[in-house]
Amino acid sequence: MRLPIALRVVSACLLVLGAGSGARATAPPDRAPAAAPAPSAALPLGPSLAPTPPMGWNSWNRFGCNVSERVVLGAADALVKTGLKAAGYRYVVIDDCWQIKRDAAGEIVADPARFPSGIRALADAVHARGLKLGIYSDAGTMTCAKRPGSKGHEVDDARAYAAWGVDYLKYDWCNTEGQDTREAYGTMSRALRATGRPMILSICEWGTTRPWLWAPGIGQLWRATGDIQDCWDCGNSWGGMGVVHIIDLMAELYPFSGPGHWNDPDMLEVGNRGLTLAESRSHFSFWALFAAPLMAGNDLQTMSADIREILTNREVIAVDQDPLGIQGRKVRDNGPHEVWMKPLADGTRAVILFNRGTEESPITVEWEDIGLFPGGRASVRDLWRGIDAGTFRARYQAKVSPHGVVMLKITAELPGREAGTTGAH
Repeated sequence: MRLPIALRVVSACLLVLGAGSGARATAPPDRAPAAAPAPSAALPLGPSLAPTPPMGWNSWNRFGCNVSERVVLGAADALVKTGLKAAGYRYVVIDDCWQIKRDAAGEIVADPARFPSGIRALADAVHARGLKLGIYSDAGTMTCAKRPGSKGHEVDDARAYAAWGVDYLKYDWCNTEGQDTREAYGTMSRALRATGRPMILSICEWGTTRPWLWAPGIGQLWRATGDIQDCWDCGNSWGGMGVVHIIDLMAELYPFSGPGHWNDPDMLEVGNRGLTLAESRSHFSFWALFAAPLMAGNDLQTMSADIREILTNREVIAVDQDPLGIQGRKVRDNGPHEVWMKPLADGTRAVILFNRGTEESPITVEWEDIGLFPGGRASVRDLWRGIDAGTFRARYQAKVSPHGVVMLKITAELPGREAGTTGAH
């Protein structure tokens, strides 16, 4: 459901806070999204398919092309057994390499060696666990792994997915020479909706044509960055990037995200061994603050208790799934020390104190940075420690580990209410 006009105006005002003392981050110039096309469809447009960012698991980051029926069912079982399903993870997404060819009639064929029961039976098994099934294709002639793409077969593929009981399509952008992104994704969007089966369309063209300007109304989410890598600060010649680089790319895209249309900074690398626990918490915290899709990408069956604790932190997930749907933004930048904020539907603020540096350091959030009365009192809850830190006047300070975050929920106290402790820790 679209927010009332008054609430949208208030929400917009929260995102353009006035500048005070110190090195404050500034908002980019206002940019109105270009009008999105209105594809003819059997299903209506709107946020009903993804009123909050989708949550689930995708096979690629951990298994790559080594995907199979066994791997997918193992992940589905693990979502249930480890508590991820109860925490909100619903979609089990098969990425590239599930398909092997097209038959004489042009129908896409699943690899019979890896998926002997077929995708329909797999979907039924996933649905029986109370979960939803996602699948992968590409707008070009071939997928990124050189399997058959959907160009020229969009209607056939959409009908096949609907017949199989698919709920989600990740649609990539390899081998698309000469194609227009808006036209290609619009074609698949119309084909999916014409089937009459609700299917989320996840646009994956890596942000190269600024999909936040044209993709609303075509897909429910779109990649806003290049491919994530299992590392903090790294890059590859083919374009992959580390977590901190993606955080920076997402910083100015907050005006373009909301219920039914989400910026996607790519799938999670939490639990894939390239990040420390502190970096993993930072990664997960920022994806939640960004109102990003939370697609786990690790081996759920072998993950440690520490990784499970990160992926199932209900208070952090609640920030991601907040119904107001505002993407958080940077409000203060003091070199390696930053403060980020996301307004929540109940009037509170989610805040990240972020330390990019290599030494533990104290970081302070000022109430005026996050739109609260500068001299007022506010209660502070630490979301990773799961404790109420107390009530503080004007500001709060915490020590933050290298590459780490302290994630808070800050609630303004009503005038005249009895206060608790004051100061910092």
